[in-house]
Amino acid sequence: MTLRYVYGQDQAVAQFVAQLIPHVDRGFPSDAKAIGVTDANNEPLAGIVFYFWNQRAGTTEVAIGAKPSARGWFSRETIYRLYDYVFGTRGCQMAIMRVRAGNLSLLRQMHAFGCALITVPRLYGREDDGVICTYTAEQWAQSRFNRPPEAEIQRKVA
Repeated sequence: MTLRYVYGQDQAVAQFVAQLIPHVDRGFPSDAKAIGVTDANNEPLAGIVFYFWNQRAGTTEVAIGAKPSARGWFSRETIYRLYDYVFGTRGCQMAIMRVRAGNLSLLRQMHAFGCALITVPRLYGREDDGVICTYTAEQWAQSRFNRPPEAEIQRKVA
């Protein structure tokens, strides 16, 4: 599948992602940055939103949303672009993601990727716990995903 990455459409992508995540009922801050992911026909598949950037602490929060029908969008290149933005462009030392405790599939993925998982009772309401997932610059530096995808390498060589 040919993926296209959309930059500079921060508010449109943030709004798209907010509609896909039930607990983002107020949307994202106006200064949020985002990367959109579309198919070859520019049909939106997913989006990554970076918000609550704390320069002093070197942290940013990340929200990811995808259409339920979207497949193949969370590729090596998508992962590289996500964390290259957090740790390379923004210079953060840690990315923070919030996940509902009941989303076991996503939590398994976050754990396999190397995130630390911290359960927060009632984060999403009286009967709805959450999990804070953290991922550091040092973890990214050692990650097998921390190298440009082959297509990117070929473009730089050409």
